Order: sequence, then C-alpha cells, then structure tokens
Amino acid sequence: SPKDGRLTSLIMPWLDAETMSIFPAHAGQTYTGDFCSMLLYGAGWHRAKELRAPATIKLIPLPPYSPELNPVEHIWEYLRENSFKNFSLNSLDEVVDILADGLSFLSQPPEIVRSMTNFDWLNTLCLTCN
Repeated sequence: SPKDGRLTSLIMPWLDAETMSIFPAHAGQTYTGDFCSMLLYGAGWHRAKELRAPATIKLIPLPPYSPELNPVEHIWEYLRENSFKNFSLNSLDEVVDILADGLSFLSQPPEIVRSMTNFDWLNTLCLTCN
C-alpha cells in the first residue's frame, strides 16, 4: 500500500486471469474494511474478462505503455537491482527463495515501500475512482 507502506505479495507458479484474481482477493482480506485501488497495466491477465476482485478493490487500468505509472514497478526495479544483481541461479527454487527474501526485507520498514510508491497523484486518481 503506497499510503501506509505495507507490502502485500504472493509468489505464484504462473500468471493468468484465474491466478491473478487470487491477488485482489488476498489484498481484500489483508485490508479488511478499507477501499483499495489496484492499478493494472496492459498484460493479458490484467485485461481478461475473467479477472475478478472483491467489491472493496477497484481495478484501474493504466494507459498503454506507461508501466512507470504503476507503483509496483518501482518495487520490481528495487528487487532486480538489489536481490538479483550480478549472479546466475541454478533453479527456479533459488529464484523463489531470493524473491521471498527480498519481499520479506521490503515488508519490514514501511518507509521503504512508501518512499518508492506513494506518489502525490495517486491520491487524486484513487479519489476520482471511488
């Protein structure tokens, strides 16, 4: 959450509309009582008609070719630069372990996530989408 710096994540074995729908449901359970906006870019599983979200999660599509507007992209950039830097891995299990460690690190001090994701324009966008 850009607002409070809490990081909610799932590591999934693949992505499609069905598995992507698990994340908004998970976020809805994590942020019980809150209304949340989730920004989506042009990936097929983000645009699929089968994508579902609870009533407390508003799915907001971003303009085409604008991944830099999605706050989560800054999380991925941080993980690429800090967790997956200059070495090769021998298995998918190693990738998952390093990803889990990186996400765990980001989950501890909320200021890190907030500083990477809490853009002023997000509040305006989210208020206009309620």
